[in-house]
Amino acid sequence: MPAVSQNLQLTAEAYLRQELTSKVKHELIDGYAYAMAGVSENHARISGNIYRKFGNYLENSPCEPFVSDMKLKTPTGNFYYPDVMVVCEDDKENVYYKNKPTIIVEVLSRSTRRIDETLKLMSYINIPSLQEYLIIEQDCVDIEVFRQSNDWRSSHYFLGDEVTFESIGLTLSVAEIYHRVENEDMLEFLNHNQLLAQT
Repeated sequence: MPAVSQNLQLTAEAYLRQELTSKVKHELIDGYAYAMAGVSENHARISGNIYRKFGNYLENSPCEPFVSDMKLKTPTGNFYYPDVMVVCEDDKENVYYKNKPTIIVEVLSRSTRRIDETLKLMSYINIPSLQEYLIIEQDCVDIEVFRQSNDWRSSHYFLGDEVTFESIGLTLSVAEIYHRVENEDMLEFLNHNQLLAQT
């Protein structure tokens, strides 16, 4: 977990006021604000690919995708900035955060891996509205999906597979999600496809 920004506990109200003027985004966990690190190109590409696909698909739907500038409030009162989330039921509680996501996507980085796979996993799957939680590797090709319909047991998807977002009826190939991403798995995949095209 990143280092706490200040050794003083904040109320949700104080945190929300602070975020309005802060140049750095913070997540509020158990009353303490943690500064968020910047993201890599691959991280941004994966998030952007999913957000763009969701946005195009949901254009005429009541469901709406959001990227990492929109906060999520959990039932425990913590606030996070998911990389991507889809909201289908918005109670308009506050214009600066959502609390009823249908899908949440987090792209793993070294600094966030432990919290994404433990604390956030437990926080997210206890949100009543949530149907699907995705954890996506950026340094290799591996998408882990937790679904409420499968009692939150995880499934892994790799190149050549398709991922179905059951809650919104959208299917994307793993290759689409990793479009333009530069890691060893993708380079090998692209080289293999080029060789096939030449034969």
